[in-house]
Amino acid sequence: MSLLDVHRERAVIALGSNLGDREATLRSAGLDIAATSALNVVAASGLFETPALTLDGVDESAPAYLNAVVIVETALAPIAMLERLNEIEDEHGRVREVRWGDRTLDLDLIAYGELTLSTSRLTLPHPRAHERDFVLVPWLQADPDAALPGFGRVHDLLARMPAGGVTPIAAAPLLPGSVGES
Repeated sequence: MSLLDVHRERAVIALGSNLGDREATLRSAGLDIAATSALNVVAASGLFETPALTLDGVDESAPAYLNAVVIVETALAPIAMLERLNEIEDEHGRVREVRWGDRTLDLDLIAYGELTLSTSRLTLPHPRAHERDFVLVPWLQADPDAALPGFGRVHDLLARMPAGGVTPIAAAPLLPGSVGES
């Protein structure tokens, strides 16, 4: 390895939106991720619709979410990547008033290579990803061999879950050339 070589990690980003033009917001956020010079998009899922999940459980009366996953390779440190994702959320009008509340855009860093991390700002892998079909279904579509560090293969995690409310949306892939074509 030369001094010019940079170590890159594969990272998984979950996208969600349940306010405004959800599809346009997710597509724009996907393009913002792809345009970030330190992030190289490897794959992206299609779009999936799911009922809103609140602290009290599924809320069928709240606006439904559109969800997707983008997989990137990056040399950014995890906290720097989280800061960039927070900037993209802010650019799309994200307001943080209610925990697990409605939002224009939610970007979660789900996994960063095999890294296990727990700080006041970031926990990796995401502490609830293994129980969220709205993360696992699009992730599996983007990467059929996906594995969540510490929990195992995404396919196996989904097989142990009850049939969920994740519905594929007949739309163009999230990003041009991505694997999530419906």
